[in-house]
Amino acid sequence: MSPVAYGLILPQAVLDATAKGCLNIHASLLPRWRGAAPIHRAVMAGDRETGVSIMRMEAGLDTGPVLLTGRTAIGDDETTGELHDRLAAMGTRLIVSALDGLDRLAPLAQPEEGVTYAAKIDKAEARVDWTRPAAEVDRQIRGLSPFPGSWTDVAGERVKLLRSRVVAGRGAPGDVIAGFRIACGDGAVEITEAQREGKRPMTAAEVLHGLRMPPRLA
Repeated sequence: MSPVAYGLILPQAVLDATAKGCLNIHASLLPRWRGAAPIHRAVMAGDRETGVSIMRMEAGLDTGPVLLTGRTAIGDDETTGELHDRLAAMGTRLIVSALDGLDRLAPLAQPEEGVTYAAKIDKAEARVDWTRPAAEVDRQIRGLSPFPGSWTDVAGERVKLLRSRVVAGRGAPGDVIAGFRIACGDGAVEITEAQREGKRPMTAAEVLHGLRMPPRLA
């Protein structure tokens, strides 16, 4: 077994060091979302389903055969943090089952079709572009919550956006329609949880008590 969230590919000598190989708990339905950020990418892509794969490790990046799989739907308003916790619990149960049945399980080679890669989240992805469709903005906010957190500039202050929902509304991209409801390139999103600089996460109503919203966000 490798450490949790170990960020390097193990060398072949390590993989060959044990009689039954090394197992990995990967938070996706392989071969979809191989790589560093499978939970973030699943939420940001709008996937309806994800899960956990218990795989036998190879020298490639998450390419090894799969022993066990667990599946779960992704909630319409679920954040990466919430999904992470559910998948962690699922992974715990599956790895115990895999170890108990290691001699009986038949590893299945991953299909060549459907391979996608979950690249590490870049900080440049975190700033919200209000010209994008509301559905994409909502998925970005939820997909990057709580870390690293999407953000927008509000009157010179960087405000982290932690939770949102798609709502009815029209306006030029970035227009503040009402409260924390922002027009996007298509439709609008309403921010329901945010975090000001140096403060704790708060509901939108709490944030707006002390933050004057401009007519438009850049």
